[in-house]
Amino acid sequence: MPEMNDTGRNMYELAGKLFPICRSITGNGFRQSLEMIREIVPEIQVFEVPSGTAVYDWTVPKEWNIRGGWIKNMQGETIIDFNDCNLHVMGYSIPIHQTLSREELSEHVYTQPEQPEWIPYVTSYYKERWGFCMSERQKQALTDAEYEVYIDSTLEDGFLTYGELVLPGETDDEIFFSTYLCHPSMANNELSGPCVQTELIKYLKSLSHRRYTYRFVFIPETIGSITYLSRNLEALQQHVKAGFVLSCVGDNRTYSMVSTKYEDTLADRVLNNVLKFHYPDYIRYSFMKRASDERQYGSAGVDLPVCAFCRSKYHEYSEYHTSADNMDLISPEGLSGAYEVMVKVINALENNYFYQMQCKCEPQLGKRGLYPTVSQKGTKGDARYMQDFIAYADGRNDLIGISNILDIPVDKLIPIKDQLMEHHLLAVK
Repeated sequence: MPEMNDTGRNMYELAGKLFPICRSITGNGFRQSLEMIREIVPEIQVFEVPSGTAVYDWTVPKEWNIRGGWIKNMQGETIIDFNDCNLHVMGYSIPIHQTLSREELSEHVYTQPEQPEWIPYVTSYYKERWGFCMSERQKQALTDAEYEVYIDSTLEDGFLTYGELVLPGETDDEIFFSTYLCHPSMANNELSGPCVQTELIKYLKSLSHRRYTYRFVFIPETIGSITYLSRNLEALQQHVKAGFVLSCVGDNRTYSMVSTKYEDTLADRVLNNVLKFHYPDYIRYSFMKRASDERQYGSAGVDLPVCAFCRSKYHEYSEYHTSADNMDLISPEGLSGAYEVMVKVINALENNYFYQMQCKCEPQLGKRGLYPTVSQKGTKGDARYMQDFIAYADGRNDLIGISNILDIPVDKLIPIKDQLMEHHLLAVK
């Protein structure tokens, strides 16, 4: 496994390269960002779905691209400029070039009054309009009678783009990872998920063998998952055993998860297990707190076993969907921590079988070098964990179940399991 510091630095540097790009649910910003990830993982396949394509109850929208936009006063002084911050133009704004009164302009200006120094992120994907976003402080400084406004954008038939990579394993059973790549310059909400997912692909490619097949998608949020499901649902329902949406995983605060609808899937069990043992202060949200693509994966008729994994969950941290969600909010350490959680999840899943001891009564561990040959108070140490593991390796419990019963992390049980199997004392049921 790569050093976590190196991995964290790689992810943070990738986020820094991606940060300036104005992305949306369609368009060249998404494509450019995906191509930068494909420079690291060239096996990712790119798919284009035409505007107007019916995807269940939705329709793939027109493609949006933007080159610039600004507000100027009548003296020609620039008040705000898209090139200074791409949040200044409302996402999916139609083109405009007009002179407006202050009152007319105010109807198209969006701020976050309770956070007066920050620029909000605002979109209008499915109704054509235009708008500008600025801090409340900037809005209060709009005292001139008239302003010139300009948005240089296009909204026309094109494509929705997404990326997919399938890493084959020893079985057709799949572990599914999904992240979105459709927001402009926001670091935690947008870029942390794709950056962690990119490193997880590199980790899985480095393994000498994989039990599971791993499927990764880089999509635009909501319409992307709906589009992907419309094209792949049957295969996903047949093969996916656990899945995870990676979002907001780059800060240094808490860890959190959004459970599946009934909180009873393999995804729930393994993510809850890893977080419980290694980060006991984590927050577990119910499915009713869903807001990212786990909404679609867990919707009626889809019902895939997919949890969301976050550090500070979307909607739950103050910088969310504002200009304050910048590169200072995330860190190599924060990204590394999220990556480490998912590596633990992968390793737990790869080793999660039902195990059955192969001898009656307790085996004699001492003659195999697995137990102290001198018995004295305090000499048993970790041998007790092995004895307890043996007691519950009766075919009724998988490794996660034994971990929960013994109150011992899965990663501490894996070497015990390996030792017992090396001595032919334990087998997969």
